[in-house]
This record gives sequence, structure tokens and C-alpha cells, in this order.
Amino acid sequence: MSEQATPLLHRIREDMKLAMKAKEKEKLSVIRLILAAIKQKEVDERIELDDTQVLQLLDKMVKQRRDSIEAFDKAGRDDLSLIEQKETSIIQQYLPQQLTESEVDQLIDQAITESGAQGMKDMGKVMGILRPKLQGRADVGAASGKIKAKLS
Repeated sequence: MSEQATPLLHRIREDMKLAMKAKEKEKLSVIRLILAAIKQKEVDERIELDDTQVLQLLDKMVKQRRDSIEAFDKAGRDDLSLIEQKETSIIQQYLPQQLTESEVDQLIDQAITESGAQGMKDMGKVMGILRPKLQGRADVGAASGKIKAKLS
């Protein structure tokens, strides 16, 4: 494995150095979590991640934290919820600009038209077109629910 970093990975590593110098413990801790997750995936799958794969990993990390925030809020653990929210905001700095609700709806309509989807049996075709466009920019699960509503 060569150590040629992708632009996103390079940015994350540079931010880690800056966080160390500025003694930003929270940010440094989250960046180390990100880098550890990337390294773990590279070792497990014996590959080098490209920016798209790193974005997928970051997207997954954000989703995990959102699930945790929801669980902590239900349990009345505001302290733990706050920690997860801070981590989420740091991770999101590496994700592309989030799409608005109307932009997501527009992409869904385009994907349905492009795939020629007629009903629920074509859900996979629509998701195949849509997933790369939404990755890291919107909640794919929420978009999936909207697609189901439009196709039924």
C-alpha cells in the first residue's frame, strides 16, 4: 500500500496536525477516530480507500451518531447526547455541503424519470441512480422513504 493520500485524507491529516498544535482535544480525538476507522477498513479489506469510500465511511459514522443521539435523548442522557452532537458536527466538516429538502426531492424525481420506474418493483433501479448523488450529502434512508411514497 502506497502512502499517497487522497485530497480528503490529506485534509483530515492536516487538520489533525493543526488540532494538535492548537491543543483542541475534542477535535483531535474525533479526527483520530476517523483515521482509525479508515485504517481499519483499509486493513480489513486490504485496499486503499479513495475519497468516495472515505465519504461513505464518514457518512456511516454520522448516521451512527445520529442513532446514538436519538437513543440518548430518549433515555434522558443529555450529557452523552451533547458529546455525540459535537462529534457529529466535527465529522460533518469533511462531508460535502448538505442538500436541501427540495434538492433531494428534485434528485428523486430525476432518478425516477431516468430509470423509467413504474412501481415498487423498480425501487432498486431508482436507488442505484440516486445513492451516488446523495452519498454524504443527504440521509439516504429518508430519501428511500420518499421514493417508496412516490412509487406506491
